[in-house]
Amino acid sequence: MYRRINKVVAESLWLELIWLIDWWAGIKVELYTDSETFQLMGKEHALLICNHRSDIDWLVGWVLAQRFGCLGSTLAIMKKAAKSLPVIGWSMWFSGYVFVERIWVKDERTLQSGFQQLEDFPFPFWLALFVEGTRFTEAKLLSAQKYAASRRLPVPRNVLIPHTKGFVSAVSHIRSFVPAIYDCTVAVAKHQPPPTLLRMFRGKSSVVKVQLRRHSMRELPETDDGIAQWCKDVFVTKVVISWSCLIVYGIIKFLQWSCLLSSSEGIIISATFLVLVTIVMQILIQSSESERSTPVDIPPQDPVEEQLLQK
Repeated sequence: MYRRINKVVAESLWLELIWLIDWWAGIKVELYTDSETFQLMGKEHALLICNHRSDIDWLVGWVLAQRFGCLGSTLAIMKKAAKSLPVIGWSMWFSGYVFVERIWVKDERTLQSGFQQLEDFPFPFWLALFVEGTRFTEAKLLSAQKYAASRRLPVPRNVLIPHTKGFVSAVSHIRSFVPAIYDCTVAVAKHQPPPTLLRMFRGKSSVVKVQLRRHSMRELPETDDGIAQWCKDVFVTKVVISWSCLIVYGIIKFLQWSCLLSSSEGIIISATFLVLVTIVMQILIQSSESERSTPVDIPPQDPVEEQLLQK
């Protein structure tokens, strides 16, 4: 009964923020996924893993959840400081959000307790986890690239290196009652500034593209090391997915500008070009997941900087 009442109250409150992002700022959230996944969204429990592009990524998730009827049962693993936010942070705490201190000795027990409380959740829920652990910036990307090169790991291009402990813990505890993992990739065009809370309150519009891939929980390995490697491989693939989203967006704009679709010949040319792009992107995805790929050879960084990156 408590969760049912809280769901109604939380939705009533959070819809105010949905109005801000959707109507006041006019931020467009475009979802790209397959038809089978589209039919299942909002009807099953799911663990969401996502790259962290801006300070309103959680609001983008709320917009999608509202579209699929599960806004009041969205959950996330967030920094403990968010719990102290007036009204919004309190509502997250009442709704069952899991707050961590980023100290694994303490967080391991907190996560375990939070996951156990979800086992009898009465509604389909989405549990979001930003495994990068921090918001994307160019400076953080450069540090991640240096760290990856020094460890002979695949060098990231537009995502950060994931922290896998929380993901491994989540999969280990909820795989028995959560059937799916939603792998979300958020992309924003290079020519536009990333959406932020400040821009949203000022009514500044932008376009956010979300590419979502569904993975059955049964596909994941059973061992902790295997689960961690699976997560790392997913983020290697995100490099290609982010570029493909932006390329397809550019192609659509080009077609609109050139009016190729006004004739049958133009339609054939456009369709052929899109098929070729799809094939090339698939090849890139497969090659990016290959264990034989050799990272860029950059000399190891300063030991002090390396210790900071590992935290």
